[in-house]
Amino acid sequence: MAAELVEAKNMVMSFRVSDLQMLLGFVGRSKSGLKHELVTRALQLVQFDCSPEVFKKIKELYETRYAKKSSEVTQPQPQPHRSPEALSIHSSYDRGSTVARTSISTTNIDYPVLYGKYLNGLGRLPPKVAKPEVRLVKLPFYTTLDELLKPTELVPQNNEKLQESPCIFALTPRQVELIRNSRELQPGVKSVQVVLRICYTDSSSPQEDQYPPNIAVKVNHSYCSVPGYYPSNKPGVEPKRPCRPINLTHLMYLSAATNRITVTWGNYGKSYSVGLYLVRQMTSAELLQRLKTIGIKHPELCKALVKEKLRLDPDSEIATTGVRVSLICPLVKMRLSVPCRAETCAHLQCFDAVFYLQMNEKKPTWMCPVCDKPAPYDQLIIDGLLSKILTECEDADEIEYLVDGSWCPIRAEKERSCSPQCPILVLGSSDVNGLLPTPNGNGENGKATADVVDLTLDSSSSEEEEEEDEEEDDDDEGPQPKRRCTYEKGLVSAC
Repeated sequence: MAAELVEAKNMVMSFRVSDLQMLLGFVGRSKSGLKHELVTRALQLVQFDCSPEVFKKIKELYETRYAKKSSEVTQPQPQPHRSPEALSIHSSYDRGSTVARTSISTTNIDYPVLYGKYLNGLGRLPPKVAKPEVRLVKLPFYTTLDELLKPTELVPQNNEKLQESPCIFALTPRQVELIRNSRELQPGVKSVQVVLRICYTDSSSPQEDQYPPNIAVKVNHSYCSVPGYYPSNKPGVEPKRPCRPINLTHLMYLSAATNRITVTWGNYGKSYSVGLYLVRQMTSAELLQRLKTIGIKHPELCKALVKEKLRLDPDSEIATTGVRVSLICPLVKMRLSVPCRAETCAHLQCFDAVFYLQMNEKKPTWMCPVCDKPAPYDQLIIDGLLSKILTECEDADEIEYLVDGSWCPIRAEKERSCSPQCPILVLGSSDVNGLLPTPNGNGENGKATADVVDLTLDSSSSEEEEEEDEEEDDDDEGPQPKRRCTYEKGLVSAC
């Protein structure tokens, strides 16, 4: 069976476009695309679904193409027609049961080498201009372990708006073991995952994840959940969908069995590509530990940066003598614990790396909270100088860098509270006169002290006060009413 498999692959590699289309149409697969795409599909067919009927059809097409006897077809292809380079590439296919099953894409293969020697013995074809590959941006929270399927364009099969694109692949025993032995981030979610990533088909630059309209992903016999839309509070603004890798692991066969993935998408003019990856998902704590290991900038380098910022510019009429830096994180309004900023930022102000990574773990934006410019993870540094200042200056929330690179704390100026020169008024005092004892006109500092009135006493006219005094004189044995104070000079009524 292995010899027949190799023989079928060799025959497929010599097919023309028409032959490839006839073979793919025979098994009901897509016949559209460039020649290297058709060859890739045909090789996948031979590798994973080569039934006797398919093998017979390949032989038939090969005999028709070269008009050779069937006895010659059953023999291996003549080796002189194959270059050493072609032999090395074909040998990788001979080990397809262990290597080629890790990925169903073969875009890295030099196709002119593979089938250039089979076209009428004319030798190698002129170098074919390779189509630029679509690249996806690297995600800090995902470490790629294996590439199961390179970004492949979703090709519409008809004029319908809703399209389906199937994909079949299998995991190697090593990949299955990695998934099973990985730790759980949360119940039912492994750290090693098989994820699907979708982006625009644009090879000019690395692409961010972008879902097509009406997307649905089916793994084997079950649909996979896709992140929904964020509700928008602003009128007239469409809700946004967080486009991130789609975890397929929990719906896959963790064995040597093949997995079938079907992507349903809306065909509205834009072209999309999909890729499959085996990744290890990281947590914010792990990224923080990695940043502490490789991302700390030495205090002397930070000091040199401060001097550079405050260096006198001869063309400027304004001289900067210092710059203030807050020790409070602009994200959570708490004191900094791990001062961090992006190397691309022009400011010295830092934010807290702990909270910054946690926020991007929930909703990745990677924007600096100080200048609102991109601050990706690979550009983050920990300010060694400010870390040292935080340990030495615990009683201030702000510091100032000076032109020589030194710093000084800036403490909030508290209101000066001078002790009063007169005794403090105690409400509810039992002083019968309504006035507290007053020291000499000259206080300790030689200043006249102010008269103090008991505000708990009711003010009334002088006539009522005189009447109460007379009643008190007449009846000495009765209870003494409250004594009203007369307004002396310098006293102000509480009314």
